[in-house]
Amino acid sequence: MGIVNLTPDSFYDGGTLGSIAQVLNHVEQLLNQGATFVDLGAVSSKPNAKNVGIEEEKRRLLPVVEKVREKFPEALLSIDTFESSVARACLEMGAVLINDITAGTLDTEMLSVVAEYEAVYVMMHMQGTPQTMQLQPKYDNIVTDLLHYFSKRIALAHEAGIHDVIVDPGFGFGKTLEHNYALLHHLDQFRRLHCPLMMGVSRKSMIYKPLQSNAQEALNGTTAVHAWGLQKGVQLLRVHDVKEAKECIDLWQLMR
Repeated sequence: MGIVNLTPDSFYDGGTLGSIAQVLNHVEQLLNQGATFVDLGAVSSKPNAKNVGIEEEKRRLLPVVEKVREKFPEALLSIDTFESSVARACLEMGAVLINDITAGTLDTEMLSVVAEYEAVYVMMHMQGTPQTMQLQPKYDNIVTDLLHYFSKRIALAHEAGIHDVIVDPGFGFGKTLEHNYALLHHLDQFRRLHCPLMMGVSRKSMIYKPLQSNAQEALNGTTAVHAWGLQKGVQLLRVHDVKEAKECIDLWQLMR
Protein backbone atom coordinates (compact mmCIF):
# COMPACT_ATOMS: atom_id res chain seq x y z
CA MET A 1 0.00 0.00 0.00
CA GLY A 2 1.63 3.20 -1.21
CA ILE A 3 1.08 6.32 0.91
CA VAL A 4 -0.15 9.56 -0.67
CA ASN A 5 -0.25 12.30 1.96
CA LEU A 6 -2.35 15.31 0.95
CA THR A 7 -1.49 17.11 4.18
CA PRO A 8 0.86 20.01 4.88
CA ASP A 9 1.98 18.57 8.24
CA SER A 10 2.59 14.82 7.98
CA PHE A 11 5.72 13.72 9.82
CA TYR A 12 7.78 12.67 6.78
CA ASP A 13 6.39 14.04 3.52
CA GLY A 14 3.87 16.66 4.56
CA GLY A 15 3.47 19.46 2.03
CA THR A 16 5.44 17.77 -0.75
CA LEU A 17 2.38 17.14 -2.93
CA GLY A 18 1.10 20.66 -3.37
CA SER A 19 -0.64 20.30 -6.74
CA ILE A 20 -2.83 17.80 -8.56
CA ALA A 21 -0.04 17.26 -11.10
CA GLN A 22 2.42 16.35 -8.34
CA VAL A 23 -0.09 13.94 -6.82
CA LEU A 24 -0.75 12.23 -10.15
CA ASN A 25 2.98 11.86 -10.81
CA HIS A 26 3.47 10.36 -7.35
CA VAL A 27 0.56 7.93 -7.78
CA GLU A 28 1.95 6.85 -11.16
CA GLN A 29 5.33 6.21 -9.58
CA LEU A 30 3.80 4.13 -6.77
CA LEU A 31 1.82 2.03 -9.22
CA ASN A 32 4.80 1.53 -11.52
CA GLN A 33 6.86 0.39 -8.54
CA GLY A 34 4.33 -2.29 -7.66
CA ALA A 35 1.80 -0.81 -5.23
CA THR A 36 -1.38 -2.88 -4.90
CA PHE A 37 -3.32 -0.11 -3.14
CA VAL A 38 -2.84 3.66 -3.23
CA ASP A 39 -3.74 5.16 0.16
CA LEU A 40 -4.96 8.77 0.01
CA GLY A 41 -5.14 10.73 3.26
CA ALA A 42 -5.89 14.40 3.88
CA VAL A 43 -5.61 14.62 7.69
CA SER A 44 -2.35 14.10 9.57
CA SER A 45 -2.47 11.58 12.41
CA LYS A 46 1.00 12.23 13.83
CA PRO A 47 1.20 12.91 17.59
CA ASN A 48 -0.48 16.21 18.52
CA ALA A 49 -1.80 16.71 14.99
CA LYS A 50 -4.85 18.97 14.71
CA ASN A 51 -8.10 17.67 13.26
CA VAL A 52 -8.85 20.04 10.40
CA GLY A 53 -12.57 19.26 10.19
CA ILE A 54 -14.71 17.37 7.71
CA GLU A 55 -15.16 20.13 5.14
CA GLU A 56 -11.44 20.86 4.90
CA GLU A 57 -10.71 17.14 4.63
CA LYS A 58 -13.15 16.88 1.74
CA ARG A 59 -11.74 20.00 0.09
CA ARG A 60 -8.27 18.45 0.11
CA LEU A 61 -9.31 14.93 -0.79
CA LEU A 62 -12.28 14.74 -3.15
CA PRO A 63 -10.76 16.59 -6.15
CA VAL A 64 -7.72 14.32 -5.91
CA VAL A 65 -9.83 11.17 -5.79
CA GLU A 66 -11.67 12.35 -8.89
CA LYS A 67 -8.48 13.05 -10.86
CA VAL A 68 -6.75 9.83 -9.76
CA ARG A 69 -9.81 7.81 -10.78
CA GLU A 70 -9.82 9.55 -14.18
CA LYS A 71 -6.14 8.94 -14.92
CA PHE A 72 -5.78 5.53 -13.23
CA PRO A 73 -9.21 3.86 -13.47
CA GLU A 74 -7.80 0.42 -12.63
CA ALA A 75 -5.99 1.60 -9.47
CA LEU A 76 -7.33 0.30 -6.15
CA LEU A 77 -7.87 3.39 -4.01
CA SER A 78 -7.73 3.28 -0.23
CA ILE A 79 -8.99 6.27 1.76
CA ASP A 80 -7.33 7.11 5.07
CA THR A 81 -10.17 8.67 7.06
CA PHE A 82 -12.18 8.20 10.25
CA GLU A 83 -15.15 10.32 9.07
CA SER A 84 -18.07 8.36 7.63
CA SER A 85 -19.24 11.18 5.36
CA VAL A 86 -15.77 11.43 3.83
CA ALA A 87 -15.70 7.67 3.39
CA ARG A 88 -19.12 7.70 1.74
CA ALA A 89 -18.14 10.43 -0.72
CA CYS A 90 -14.96 8.60 -1.73
CA LEU A 91 -16.63 5.18 -2.01
CA GLU A 92 -19.27 6.78 -4.21
CA MET A 93 -16.42 7.95 -6.46
CA GLY A 94 -14.93 4.46 -6.75
CA ALA A 95 -12.61 3.92 -3.78
CA VAL A 96 -12.55 0.29 -2.64
CA LEU A 97 -10.99 0.38 0.83
CA ILE A 98 -11.38 2.53 3.94
CA ASN A 99 -8.36 2.78 6.24
CA ASP A 100 -9.68 3.93 9.63
CA ILE A 101 -7.20 4.66 12.44
CA THR A 102 -10.07 4.62 14.96
CA ALA A 103 -11.68 1.29 13.92
CA GLY A 104 -15.04 3.06 13.89
CA THR A 105 -14.90 4.25 17.48
CA LEU A 106 -15.02 8.01 16.72
CA ASP A 107 -17.78 7.89 14.09
CA THR A 108 -20.47 5.33 14.81
CA GLU A 109 -21.77 5.52 11.23
CA MET A 110 -18.50 4.33 9.70
CA LEU A 111 -19.21 0.60 9.88
CA SER A 112 -22.61 0.90 8.24
CA VAL A 113 -21.20 3.06 5.43
CA VAL A 114 -18.40 0.60 4.70
CA ALA A 115 -20.89 -2.27 4.73
CA GLU A 116 -23.30 -0.43 2.42
CA TYR A 117 -20.61 -0.12 -0.26
CA GLU A 118 -19.20 -3.61 0.38
CA ALA A 119 -15.75 -2.07 0.81
CA VAL A 120 -12.66 -3.52 2.40
CA TYR A 121 -12.11 -2.11 5.90
CA VAL A 122 -8.78 -1.62 7.65
CA MET A 123 -9.29 -1.18 11.38
CA MET A 124 -6.36 0.10 13.39
CA HIS A 125 -5.77 0.22 17.13
CA MET A 126 -5.02 3.58 18.73
CA GLN A 127 -5.02 4.36 22.43
CA GLY A 128 -6.64 7.77 22.78
CA THR A 129 -6.55 10.28 19.90
CA PRO A 130 -3.66 11.78 17.90
CA GLN A 131 -3.75 14.64 20.40
CA THR A 132 -3.47 12.38 23.48
CA MET A 133 -2.09 9.03 22.32
CA GLN A 134 1.51 9.55 23.36
CA LEU A 135 0.71 10.90 26.84
CA GLN A 136 2.03 7.96 28.90
CA PRO A 137 0.27 5.07 27.11
CA LYS A 138 -0.26 2.05 29.39
CA TYR A 139 -1.40 -1.55 28.90
CA ASP A 140 -1.86 -4.54 31.16
CA ASN A 141 -0.39 -6.68 28.39
CA ILE A 142 -0.22 -5.00 25.01
CA VAL A 143 -0.68 -8.18 22.97
CA THR A 144 -3.66 -9.56 24.88
CA ASP A 145 -5.17 -6.07 25.24
CA LEU A 146 -5.06 -5.56 21.46
CA LEU A 147 -6.35 -9.04 20.71
CA HIS A 148 -9.32 -8.36 22.98
CA TYR A 149 -9.90 -4.96 21.34
CA PHE A 150 -9.81 -6.37 17.82
CA SER A 151 -12.01 -9.33 18.69
CA LYS A 152 -14.75 -6.92 19.74
CA ARG A 153 -14.29 -4.54 16.79
CA ILE A 154 -14.22 -7.37 14.24
CA ALA A 155 -17.43 -8.82 15.70
CA LEU A 156 -19.12 -5.41 15.39
CA ALA A 157 -17.89 -5.05 11.82
CA HIS A 158 -19.29 -8.45 10.89
CA GLU A 159 -22.59 -7.61 12.57
CA ALA A 160 -22.74 -4.43 10.47
CA GLY A 161 -22.28 -6.48 7.31
CA ILE A 162 -18.59 -5.91 6.56
CA HIS A 163 -17.09 -9.07 5.05
CA ASP A 164 -13.49 -7.99 4.39
CA VAL A 165 -11.60 -6.78 7.47
CA ILE A 166 -7.87 -6.09 7.69
CA VAL A 167 -6.24 -5.53 11.10
CA ASP A 168 -3.54 -2.93 11.77
CA PRO A 169 -1.96 -3.01 15.28
CA GLY A 170 -1.20 0.71 15.01
CA PHE A 171 2.54 0.96 15.56
CA GLY A 172 3.29 4.32 17.16
CA PHE A 173 -0.34 5.14 17.95
CA GLY A 174 -0.51 5.30 21.74
CA LYS A 175 2.51 3.06 22.22
CA THR A 176 5.98 3.46 23.66
CA LEU A 177 9.11 2.15 21.97
CA GLU A 178 8.92 -0.94 24.17
CA HIS A 179 5.26 -1.48 23.26
CA ASN A 180 6.05 -1.26 19.55
CA TYR A 181 8.80 -3.87 19.69
CA ALA A 182 6.76 -6.16 21.93
CA LEU A 183 4.05 -6.02 19.27
CA LEU A 184 6.58 -6.73 16.54
CA HIS A 185 7.92 -9.71 18.46
CA HIS A 186 4.46 -11.18 18.98
CA LEU A 187 2.80 -10.29 15.67
CA ASP A 188 2.23 -13.95 14.91
CA GLN A 189 -0.29 -14.01 17.79
CA PHE A 190 -2.63 -11.86 15.68
CA ARG A 191 -3.17 -14.73 13.25
CA ARG A 192 -5.78 -16.04 15.68
CA LEU A 193 -8.03 -13.15 14.59
CA HIS A 194 -8.36 -14.81 11.16
CA CYS A 195 -7.97 -11.49 9.34
CA PRO A 196 -5.16 -10.25 7.10
CA LEU A 197 -2.62 -8.18 9.02
CA MET A 198 -1.33 -4.79 7.88
CA MET A 199 1.85 -3.13 9.16
CA GLY A 200 2.45 0.62 9.07
CA VAL A 201 5.97 1.34 10.33
CA SER A 202 7.41 3.25 7.37
CA ARG A 203 10.08 5.73 8.55
CA LYS A 204 8.50 6.04 12.00
CA SER A 205 10.29 7.14 15.17
CA MET A 206 10.29 3.57 16.52
CA ILE A 207 12.91 2.97 13.82
CA TYR A 208 14.96 6.13 13.70
CA LYS A 209 15.05 7.14 17.38
CA PRO A 210 16.87 4.01 18.60
CA LEU A 211 19.34 4.54 15.74
CA GLN A 212 19.76 8.23 16.65
CA SER A 213 18.72 9.17 13.16
CA ASN A 214 15.70 10.81 11.51
CA ALA A 215 12.80 9.96 9.21
CA GLN A 216 14.76 10.89 6.10
CA GLU A 217 17.45 8.32 6.95
CA ALA A 218 15.13 5.55 8.14
CA LEU A 219 14.61 3.60 4.92
CA ASN A 220 17.13 0.86 5.70
CA GLY A 221 15.68 0.33 9.18
CA THR A 222 12.17 0.32 7.73
CA THR A 223 13.12 -2.45 5.30
CA ALA A 224 14.56 -4.54 8.14
CA VAL A 225 11.38 -4.21 10.19
CA HIS A 226 9.29 -5.04 7.12
CA ALA A 227 11.21 -8.29 6.70
CA TRP A 228 10.65 -9.22 10.35
CA GLY A 229 6.95 -8.38 10.02
CA LEU A 230 6.54 -10.53 6.92
CA GLN A 231 8.16 -13.42 8.75
CA LYS A 232 5.66 -12.94 11.59
CA GLY A 233 2.64 -13.11 9.29
CA VAL A 234 2.09 -9.56 8.00
CA GLN A 235 0.30 -9.61 4.63
CA LEU A 236 0.13 -5.92 3.74
CA LEU A 237 2.79 -3.22 4.13
CA ARG A 238 1.72 0.45 4.20
CA VAL A 239 4.78 2.34 2.97
CA HIS A 240 6.25 5.56 1.65
CA ASP A 241 8.83 3.68 -0.44
CA VAL A 242 7.09 1.11 -2.62
CA LYS A 243 10.10 0.01 -4.66
CA GLU A 244 12.11 -1.02 -1.62
CA ALA A 245 9.14 -2.67 0.10
CA LYS A 246 8.31 -4.64 -3.05
CA GLU A 247 11.94 -5.83 -3.26
CA CYS A 248 11.74 -6.93 0.38
CA ILE A 249 8.53 -8.88 -0.35
CA ASP A 250 9.98 -10.48 -3.50
CA LEU A 251 13.11 -11.70 -1.74
CA TRP A 252 11.15 -12.91 1.28
CA GLN A 253 8.90 -14.93 -1.02
CA LEU A 254 11.97 -16.52 -2.61
CA MET A 255 13.19 -17.51 0.84
CA ARG A 256 9.85 -19.13 1.61
